[in-house]
Amino acid sequence: MKVILLEDVKALGKKDEIVEVKEGYARNYLFPQKLGVPADNKNLNDVKLKKEAKAQQEAKRLAEAEEMKKKLDEVTVVCRIRAGKDGKAFGSVSTKEIAEEMKKQHELDIDKKKIMLDEPIKALGAYQVQVKLHPQVTAEFTVDVQGE
Repeated sequence: MKVILLEDVKALGKKDEIVEVKEGYARNYLFPQKLGVPADNKNLNDVKLKKEAKAQQEAKRLAEAEEMKKKLDEVTVVCRIRAGKDGKAFGSVSTKEIAEEMKKQHELDIDKKKIMLDEPIKALGAYQVQVKLHPQVTAEFTVDVQGE
């Protein structure tokens, strides 16, 4: 009997997969537990529509990420930290400060978790910083660290 899984079932398959199972297993376990439904025309059509909607949403997210990448490629964010007379910085600039300054200066809201820094910036100067906007899209912008 063919069944469409509504949830991931260990050792059987993932959600929205069509699997072949014995009738007793489907009737006595999958259907009562709401883990699957029979693979009839209506249910197959529902799964197809769900997949199409999900693909459209993913395409929309990718387009939004590409648009944001175009904006970010032209951006320079200025961060100010305390520095000594010889240019040595006191403290550092982290992803949190970069995200806050981005919002203040350019009104672009970027999640600090998506900004990729190996370690906080601890010296004055200009740095290229990457942002992971989407699994397929990575943008890069300049962070200019200046002393106060």
